[in-house]
Amino acid sequence: MKKKQILSMVVLLLILPLLSGCWTLVAAGAGAYGGYKMKENGYTLQNPITKEKSKKSSQ
Repeated sequence: MKKKQILSMVVLLLILPLLSGCWTLVAAGAGAYGGYKMKENGYTLQNPITKEKSKKSSQ
């Protein structure tokens, strides 16, 4: 039983660093998608974040 616990801890410690890069990519992808959807709705990244006003032609 003790060997099984040690083996499972070693496997966990070896796999954990490999997963950290994947979570970073998932978070970056989610942020990029959120930014894309905000841009579709007319928001821009400024300080503070504001919505673009529709421009009317002066003709």
